[in-house]
Parts: sequence; C-alpha cells; structure tokens
Amino acid sequence: MAKSTGLDVPAPKTECADVNCPFHGSLPVRGQVITGKVVSDRMKGTVVVERDYLHYIRKYNRYEKRSSRIHAHNPPCLQAKTGDMVTIAECRPLSKTKSFVVVEVQK
Repeated sequence: MAKSTGLDVPAPKTECADVNCPFHGSLPVRGQVITGKVVSDRMKGTVVVERDYLHYIRKYNRYEKRSSRIHAHNPPCLQAKTGDMVTIAECRPLSKTKSFVVVEVQK
C-alpha cells in the first residue's frame, strides 16, 4: 500500500523496498516541484533531469534560453529512463548532489 505524498501525482502500481521512496519508504517531500527531461540514467538509483527555461535580459528586451541539470533519486518502483519526462520533488539531502526525488514518470 502506497502512502500519500501530499502531491497531486498517482501512486506507482509496483511495490518497492527502498527507504528513500516517497511512496513506500519514509522520505518526506517538501518545497519545489519541477518537471524536466531525463538526460542520463547511468548511475545506480540516480537520474539527471534537465530543465529548460527562459531568462530575461533587461538591457536588450529579450529572453535567452538556459538550462539546468538536477540530480534526482530514482526509486525502483518508478524506474525513469533516458528520454522520459518526469516530475521531481524536493526532499532532504540524500547525498552531496541529490536533494530531489522522482515522483512521477510522464513518458
């Protein structure tokens, strides 16, 4: 039985025994919720999510494209792969670079 995360995302259909899973473990999520594309899933239990956004340059009255890469924990019950659109939520720091966890895979 999956517990509620407080977000408007469906619970995964598969079970997992991951302690750092927001649905089946004891990891609380709070703060930012970001949508992005998975650009790497080569690390064990981690995905790299790239987020594209526009930044306004006041001097030239124009926008420039920027992107940021965020490392996020990938629970075994979700299994996000390269190319998937995912929703990630902020959590406590899980390692030096991971402070987000995947909560939904949008395919």
